[in-house]
Amino acid sequence: SAIADMAVAFSPAAQAKFETYLTRYPVKRAAIMPTLWLAQEEFGWLSPEVMAYVAELLELPPAFVASVASFYTMYYKRPVGRHHVQVCTNLSCALRGADEIVDCLRARLGIGVGDTTADGLFSLSEAECLGSCGTAPMMQVNDDYWENLTPARTLEIVDRLARG
Repeated sequence: SAIADMAVAFSPAAQAKFETYLTRYPVKRAAIMPTLWLAQEEFGWLSPEVMAYVAELLELPPAFVASVASFYTMYYKRPVGRHHVQVCTNLSCALRGADEIVDCLRARLGIGVGDTTADGLFSLSEAECLGSCGTAPMMQVNDDYWENLTPARTLEIVDRLARG
């Protein structure tokens, strides 16, 4: 099989998770989203090689896998920093100061939206909606939500993350 020839391969633990996913769906293709998520966890981002690997595993055309991955912002198509900072800039957050949050992060991190710091510690993104409208403005850092942000509080959080 072509999979045996690929440099990209799941670890035994990830392979076991993948096989569990397959038991939850009536057809392989239905497992595409959790498999992409698993691949991103395993490899850090969805490179063209990783997407080709997922396509092979699920017996799908590589273009189909790439189209699904590119549609959803939760899938990273390029490497991200150890701390992926996503600021919600949708309406509720925008009305409550999301632009100020983005601006203070850009200044503190020295990068633009869509960029990663040279040391690989931080990536900065804007997100459409993270489902926390009642506690706007907010940001997600990896899997953690930070809500009711002010520029000062945002910088405290980032500085704490930078210190480890």
